[in-house]
Amino acid sequence: MSFRKAFVVTAAVAALGIAAGAALAQTPAQKSLIDAAKAQGTVGEQSDGYLGFRTPSSDGSLTQAVQATNDARRAAYARSAQAAGTAPDVAAARAFETIVLPRISSGQWYRNASGQWVQR
Repeated sequence: MSFRKAFVVTAAVAALGIAAGAALAQTPAQKSLIDAAKAQGTVGEQSDGYLGFRTPSSDGSLTQAVQATNDARRAAYARSAQAAGTAPDVAAARAFETIVLPRISSGQWYRNASGQWVQR
């Protein structure tokens, strides 16, 4: 891994550390909604570093919770990318690969880089 890639990964790790629980942007109730939706397979992590809906949901509270989390992540990835001199989508993808993917629990879903939903 080149120095630049290592720096991007390190910066993405720091950025996601801020956004992982989205404590700055989501309430405990929103985190609980997301955790339940992940367990049910409605929501999953995506290789682009954001949460996504695997199945449609009419729950407005869940939609708001996912949006709050993704907004916090977007801001963190932008800060990380600026510090690393790269694009936010690169920082987001690196964070997914190095932090998020290894932490996805058995039975939960994630969208891979090919756009397919995969159950762990």
